[in-house]
Amino acid sequence: MIKVSVFYPNEEGKKFDMEYYFNKHVPMVQQRLGAACKRLAVEQGLGGAVPGSRATYIIMFHLYFDSVEAFQTAFGPHAQAMMGDIPNYTDIQPTIQISEVKI
Repeated sequence: MIKVSVFYPNEEGKKFDMEYYFNKHVPMVQQRLGAACKRLAVEQGLGGAVPGSRATYIIMFHLYFDSVEAFQTAFGPHAQAMMGDIPNYTDIQPTIQISEVKI
C-alpha cells in the first residue's frame, strides 16, 4: 500500500479557506479518484511541539492506494482539475510525498 501526502505549510500571511477545502475540494478529489483511493484522512494542524507554537502544517491530506500505478492511473486523467482547484482555497504551494506504508 502507498500513501500520497499533501502538506500545506503553515506560512504567515497566507490564506487557506477551510470551508471550501472541506466542503468542495476534498469531496471533488474523492469522487474523481473513485474506488482506487482506498481511504483518505485530513489532518488540521493545531500547534507545534512547544506549547503555543504554530503547527508546521496547516493541513496534511493523506490518500491511500494499493500501488503507485493505481494512484497514477486514477490521478492522471483528473490532475489538471484537482491541481487547478488549489487557488480556490489557498495561495500556499503544497508539498507532495509518496510513501510506502509498512505497518
